[in-house]
Amino acid sequence: MYSFNSRIRYSETDTNAELTIESLINYFQDCSTFHTQDGPASMEYLKKNGLAWVLNSWQIEINRLPRLCEEVIIGTVPYEIKGYFGLRNFFMDTVDGERLAVANSEWTLFNFVKGIPAKITPEIIEAYPVDERLDMEYMSRKIALPKDVTPVAADEIVVREHHLDTNNHVNNGQYVRMALGRLDNESIRISRIRAEYRKQARLGDILYPDVYKSLQNDRMSYTINLKDADGNCVCKVEFIAQ
Repeated sequence: MYSFNSRIRYSETDTNAELTIESLINYFQDCSTFHTQDGPASMEYLKKNGLAWVLNSWQIEINRLPRLCEEVIIGTVPYEIKGYFGLRNFFMDTVDGERLAVANSEWTLFNFVKGIPAKITPEIIEAYPVDERLDMEYMSRKIALPKDVTPVAADEIVVREHHLDTNNHVNNGQYVRMALGRLDNESIRISRIRAEYRKQARLGDILYPDVYKSLQNDRMSYTINLKDADGNCVCKVEFIAQ
């Protein structure tokens, strides 16, 4: 397990002085980056070898969002690394041990020079000693679009520079931000987020969101299908309200 301590900043909060969904995901991404930099398979190592970790899916369970100035602990637990894939949990706790959020993620090691998945190297195995996976409900990484629901086409999204990360494609957290911004009621309380990443979007690409609203186990479900110009899925994001 790897973890670091932080304090919720004003720039990370919403109008209710609570941590935003985007900032929660940023914390998890930062945690994985810090962990990577502390091991032999650093970002410099990956870049030198033409490698990068590509996120396949998120599942984030939110118990509550911390408030401004609250002290938190963010951690990550790799629990399976084999072949081309890496599976790891994330968590955010209070300093008193309250679990605020827990997440599961699936990654593929990709060789961008050859354009194919790459096998896990000894350096990567050394960097990420595995542990027991965290206690949470594990769901499929595949997100099914609701049946018998007519989607509503939302405003298109042009990929700008601020959407990109160091791999020059849209950062995975930005897709969630885009999807959340296409809901009619952005003040909904979210208890679960799932994201399925299918393709990479780059600078200048246009994404076309379809929004599906349905009832799932007595809770409202919002599924946003972000498509490319040919109608192919780039990313699906599902939000479950509390």
